[in-house]
Amino acid sequence: MTSPENYHQSALAKAIVSAESVQEEYFLSTTGAQRGALLRKWNDLIIANRNDIAIILSLENGKPYAEALGEVLYAASFVSWFAEEAPRAYGHTIPSATPNTILSDVREPVGVCGIITPWNFPAAMITRKVAPAFGAGCTVVIKPPSETPYTCAILAKLAVEAGFPPKSIQVCPTKDRQAASELATNPLVKKISFTGSTGVGKILARLAAGTLKKVSLELGGNAPLIVFDDANLDVTIEGVMTSKFRCSGQTCVCANRIYVQRGIEKEFVQRLVQAVSRLKYGAGLDSTTTQGPLVNRSAVDKVASHISDAVSKGAQVEIGGEAPKGEGYFFPPTVLSSVPTNAIVTIDETFGPLAAICAFDTEDEVVKLANATEFGLAGYLFSENIGRCHRVAARMQVGMVAVNTGKVSATEAPFGGVKASGYGREGSVYGMEEYQVIKAITVGNIHR
Repeated sequence: MTSPENYHQSALAKAIVSAESVQEEYFLSTTGAQRGALLRKWNDLIIANRNDIAIILSLENGKPYAEALGEVLYAASFVSWFAEEAPRAYGHTIPSATPNTILSDVREPVGVCGIITPWNFPAAMITRKVAPAFGAGCTVVIKPPSETPYTCAILAKLAVEAGFPPKSIQVCPTKDRQAASELATNPLVKKISFTGSTGVGKILARLAAGTLKKVSLELGGNAPLIVFDDANLDVTIEGVMTSKFRCSGQTCVCANRIYVQRGIEKEFVQRLVQAVSRLKYGAGLDSTTTQGPLVNRSAVDKVASHISDAVSKGAQVEIGGEAPKGEGYFFPPTVLSSVPTNAIVTIDETFGPLAAICAFDTEDEVVKLANATEFGLAGYLFSENIGRCHRVAARMQVGMVAVNTGKVSATEAPFGGVKASGYGREGSVYGMEEYQVIKAITVGNIHR
């Protein structure tokens, strides 16, 4: 009989065996076109049920309904994208140096994939990983976050309704920390895809090395957002609001450090405060809400500590600044000005609705400040000088740069970081490669 402390790990091991049992039986006997057709059906079902999924997502995550609905549509876009990529897993014919020999390579599914997703985007992070895995021909075992398991469950249910074998998509909700370790060490799992903290990512990478499985990691960020004095401030403020306050600042690509050239700092602060004053925090299903709660009390305390530290070092609170009393993990959108570069907020990712503004003078200065972090996920810059845009984008040590926009991610664009922000890419034409291996085929003596 399984002991209670080993139950989840045992259940996860059984799920891995179940997924492996249909890996070759089903997926290796289907074509990319057939898998693409199933993905299209899955996409259609997500779209047809988008309102209900958005309600579930809002209730368990807290983000406003409109934002939740936008995420559901974003999640569906990955399924639609990889439905078209599935038939296009091209190989190559290779000119051989040996006479009477034909060389070629083909792409094959890596096998059972362990999928570990975060709570902040409980729909999009599922489909961005599972859709390319299905397109490549892999089965998946998903450990969704304990905070948001229901969104994952309904997406899995719709995948089965679309025609994917029930054993091909295993969902194992659990708070057991050993679950991720099981996925990383189980030899039947051939690939791990993890989105989460850098610390956990490093642990999983070390564990996965024991079985030499493929690993892709999308980890922490500390995104700089640079505003030059020639920027269009209407465009800039819109971009900052999108990047900084979406999901109440709880995104890995959220602008964590806002560097504003000194000549426009005062006007920028005034205009940002005006925009922030129109935001309203509250329950996600309230139609007037623009900002939902933070994930837990620790998240609220972290925002408060970053504000306290910055203020103690000379920063000014322009709006917000204190958590409200009462129930709920809310924190009002906050703007700090005159933030010194040694404040904790410039070093540590806040993951909350805090816009910390630091002044700078020169391009070289701000590029050095932007790159002075172990992380390298996303970066933003605003300028009307096209030469400067290309020059600074090239110098920023990040995996993604957004120029004159607060939107850094799209289904068709590769998503991922460098340095301590991980490796591997999701979405785009590269996303399915993470779930494939290349096999070389040599045919000799063809004229004998």
